[in-house]
Amino acid sequence: MHERDLDVIALGRSSVDLYGDQEGLPLSEMSSFSSYVGGCATNIAVGAARLGLKSGLITRVGNEQMGQFIRRTLVEEGVDVAHVSTDPKRLTALVVLGIRNRSSFPHIFYRENCADMALSEGDIDPAYIARARALVLTGTHFSQPGVEAASRKAIRAARQAGTRIALDIDYRPVAWGLTSHGDGENRFVESAPVTQHLQSIVADCDLIVGTEEEIRIAGGQASTIASLKALRALTVATLVTKRGPLGCSVFPGDIPANLDEGIAVAGREIEVYNTLGAGDGFMSGFLCGWVANESWETCCAYGNASGALVVSRHGCAPAIPSREELQYYLAHGSAHHRLREDPVLERLHRVTTGRKSWPELCVLAFDHRWQLEELAAAKGAKPEAIAALKGLFATAAQNVAADSSKIGVIIDDIHGFDALADCTGSDLWIARPVELPGSVPLQFQHGDNIMETLRAWPRSHVVKCLVQYHPADPDDVRHKQEEQVLRLQAACIATDHELLLEVVPDEARGNRDDAVVQSVRRFYEIGVLPDWWKLPPPKSPEHWADLESLIAQWDPHCRGVLLLGLNVAPEILAADFALSANHAVCKGFAVGRTLINGPAEEWLSGRADAAQTIAAVEMNFRNLIAVWNARDKTSRRLSA
Repeated sequence: MHERDLDVIALGRSSVDLYGDQEGLPLSEMSSFSSYVGGCATNIAVGAARLGLKSGLITRVGNEQMGQFIRRTLVEEGVDVAHVSTDPKRLTALVVLGIRNRSSFPHIFYRENCADMALSEGDIDPAYIARARALVLTGTHFSQPGVEAASRKAIRAARQAGTRIALDIDYRPVAWGLTSHGDGENRFVESAPVTQHLQSIVADCDLIVGTEEEIRIAGGQASTIASLKALRALTVATLVTKRGPLGCSVFPGDIPANLDEGIAVAGREIEVYNTLGAGDGFMSGFLCGWVANESWETCCAYGNASGALVVSRHGCAPAIPSREELQYYLAHGSAHHRLREDPVLERLHRVTTGRKSWPELCVLAFDHRWQLEELAAAKGAKPEAIAALKGLFATAAQNVAADSSKIGVIIDDIHGFDALADCTGSDLWIARPVELPGSVPLQFQHGDNIMETLRAWPRSHVVKCLVQYHPADPDDVRHKQEEQVLRLQAACIATDHELLLEVVPDEARGNRDDAVVQSVRRFYEIGVLPDWWKLPPPKSPEHWADLESLIAQWDPHCRGVLLLGLNVAPEILAADFALSANHAVCKGFAVGRTLINGPAEEWLSGRADAAQTIAAVEMNFRNLIAVWNARDKTSRRLSA
C-alpha cells in the first residue's frame, strides 16, 4: 500500500502567458501585456491547489528568469515542484494571447524546442506517481515522441501503483503541426493520426474530459454522440463532455442518444468575457469532487462554477477560484451577469488566491525621507549619502533574512530606489510608501494620479500609506483624507497590490488608543478594507480586544496588525510586544528609527564605516526579533 500524500499530479505543458491588457483589438496592436503562468497541466495544478487539493506537477522549465517565475509562482500557490525540472539548454515556453472580441482569442505559441516539450522518460519517477490519488495527463504531451514516451511511462507507473488516471484531451492543433503559427487559436482540425494517438491511450484512463470538439477528435466521428460511443467501445472510463454555457454531461456507462440524457448539469447564465483557461478551471473544479469521490452531480457543479468564474476574468491560472470563493458562488450565486463586476466575488478572489502566506512578520522600516535628510544636513553629509546608507540597511535586513523566513522591509523610492530594487525578487516581504511625508490632508508623493504610479510598481510591493488621521479632525480635513484613502484603495485593487494602512493620530489630542480604535472603525464604515494595518501599539487589553473585534466583524480576511515603533526605546517595545501576545490579530512589527537612528548618525558623521553600520543595524534588528519571539513568555510573567 502506497502512502497517498498528494491528491493530484498533473503532467504536461508549462509556459508563461503574456496576456494583452487591452481588449477588442488584434495582438499586433496591443501596447502592454500582463504575465501569468500558463499551460494546461500547470493551470490544473494551480487550480487544484487553490481548491484545497494537494497537487504536484511534472514538467520542465528553462534555466532563465521565465522559468524562475513559473517555479516561484507554483511554490507560492502551494504546488509541489519536486519534479519540475530545469532544462539547461531550452527556453521556457511562451504564449502571447489576447481578447479580440467575445468569440476570438488570438494565440501565438512560442514552443519551438521549448523546455516542457523536452520532458523525457527519465523525468518520470514511479515512486512519485505512486504518492498521488490521481494522475492528470494532457493530450498535447502525446504530440511528440519524447513527451509521448514520458507520458506512457507515467501511465504504466500509475497503473502499477493503483493511481487513477484522468485525461484532459487538451487538443491544440498547432501543437500537432496541423495549423500555422499564426492560427494558434484554432481548436479543431480533423486528423486521423491524432485520433489514433488518443485512442491508443484511452483504455488506460479512468476519466476522460473534453469539449465537444475534443471528444470528436478523440472519438474520430462526425458527431459528439457518435464519438462518445466510439470511445466507449475502447474504454470503461467515465466520459465528461464540456458544453460551455450549457454546463456539462457525464457518461459513466452506456452512451445514450443525446447529451442531455447523460448526467447533465447546467451552468449559470453569465457573460463570457474570456474563454481562455475555462477548460482548465473546469478540470480543477471537477477534480476537486472526483478525487474526494463526490457524486457526479457535485463534480459537475464544482467544474461548472470554477469554469464560469474563469471565463469572467482576465488570465487563466490567476482566474481560477479558491475553495472558499467557489463555495460562496455555489451557495449564493451572483446578481451580476458580468461576474467580474461582483464586488463580493472579486474581493473574495483577491484575498483568497495568489497570496504568499505571512503568518508572522518582523519588518525593518527605513522609508524615512525628511528625517534622514535633516540628519544628513546636521552631520554635514551630502544628500546622496542617504541612498548609500539605505543600501547598508537593506544589506543588514538581507543578512537577517538568511536565517529567517519572516523578515520584511519598508523602503521608499526617493532615497531608497537602489536598495528597493536590490531587495525585489528576494524572499523578503516588501512595502513601499506612497504618501507625501507630513501632508495633512493626505497627498501622494508622486502626484495625484496614484493609479499611474502604482502601475509601474512590481505587484509584490505592498503599498504603504501613512495617514495622520484623528476622528476629531475638522470635517473638511477628515473627509479629504478619507477620499484620498478610498482612491488609493481603488488603485490598489485595479493594479493588484496589497494595501498597508498606517494610522497615527495626534497624541496631543487625547487618548491615542481610543483614537486608533475609532479611526479603524471609521475607515471600515466608509468601505476601506486594508490588507494590513500598521498601528501604534495599544496600551491596554481592552483596546486590543476592541481592535480584534472590529477586524473580525468587518474583514476576517485582513492579514493583521503590524506594530510601529514611534522611535521609542527597545524596552518600551518589549512591553508592547508582551501585551500583544494574547491577540492573534497582531502579526508582527514594523520598526525603523529605534533600530537605525544610532547607526545612521555614526555613519553620516564619518565615525563608522559600511561594515560597522551594517553590523550595528543587524544586531539591533536581531535583538528586537528576539524580544518579539520571547513575547509569549514575557506575557505570562506580566500576567502572573
